[in-house]
Amino acid sequence: MASKIKWIVLAALLVAGGALFYKKVFIPKSTYAHVVAQKGDLPLRVFGIGTVSAKNFYPVSSHFGGKLLEVLKDQGESVKKGEVIARIDPVDLPQQLAQAKALVTKAKNALKAAKEEAAALKPQIEMATLTFERYARLYKKGYAAKAEYDKARTDLSALQAKLSAARAQTASANDEVVRAKKAVEALEVRMACLTVRAPFDGYVVSKEAEVSQTIAPQQPILTLVKPSEVWVRANVDERISGDVKVGQSADIVLRSRPDAPIAGRVARIEAKSDPVTEERIVDVAFKQLPKPFYINEQAEAYIHTGAIHDAVLVPSRVIVHGGVWVYQNGEARFVNVKVLGRDDQKSAVQGVEAGAIILVPDSKKRPLFDGADVRL
Repeated sequence: MASKIKWIVLAALLVAGGALFYKKVFIPKSTYAHVVAQKGDLPLRVFGIGTVSAKNFYPVSSHFGGKLLEVLKDQGESVKKGEVIARIDPVDLPQQLAQAKALVTKAKNALKAAKEEAAALKPQIEMATLTFERYARLYKKGYAAKAEYDKARTDLSALQAKLSAARAQTASANDEVVRAKKAVEALEVRMACLTVRAPFDGYVVSKEAEVSQTIAPQQPILTLVKPSEVWVRANVDERISGDVKVGQSADIVLRSRPDAPIAGRVARIEAKSDPVTEERIVDVAFKQLPKPFYINEQAEAYIHTGAIHDAVLVPSRVIVHGGVWVYQNGEARFVNVKVLGRDDQKSAVQGVEAGAIILVPDSKKRPLFDGADVRL
């Protein structure tokens, strides 16, 4: 009797254990999340991640070196074309310029005096010419002495020599004026170069030198970019880059503004891919540059490459090994599908109908196999 009771109790425990296992283990392990395939339109987007950069960076410098007296702009600030952004110590250039201008004035005065002297000699030469011609006629007829003729000729020659000397002095003085003016112009150009101005409307991305620092000729003081040339250099996987074309619209998401996408467009596709990462660089320009912006900030680009209309859509995560697990009459059935296109979340597929119940694979559940009993 005791042995019979023992077996009854053991059987009851096995049944209870089996029921507990069925409810707590088997059923949860066989229960899968699911989604329903739906018909709709799928905008196609190609994703890339990169950093904010620019087509060109423009270092601003001076043709002449020296000690920096002022740097009037800092990184992160905008500049206008022609705006003064730095000044270099001119040392004794102002004094040299004043002396050069004084030499110009002196040369002009000498030129004026030479011209006046030449002008004064002209009537004297005319009178001496008339006198010489008269004595020449008289001497020829024997009415004038040879001494008077010779004196008239000598006086005329002396005045002509003085005129030649005055003309030579005028030319020399004119050359001196030109030379002095060029010296002034050179000093003025040098003085102007010591005041550094912005070459265009731009944005300062880095400050290369500080006040009181002595810089060499052509050494950068600030580095500028043109706002119209700022873009995102996005790395796009080669496998999905084939549909990307210059001019396509895009959404740019900056890391500092994750909830505020910015409109952009594909400005350039680099002709060379990275052989290591197997990625292609796509430059996506901003349609309206945000202010402020930060060079080298991480950014994401979502490039709109087209759309698939009236397609069966499923979440991309349910596609495994080229197919999906479909729920049919309490069983899992594997169905191969053809992916027509995808974005970052959904895929348009061919091979299942709209309304099909798709199981979501879960590594924590029992492995799925064709014909496996499953629950929803």
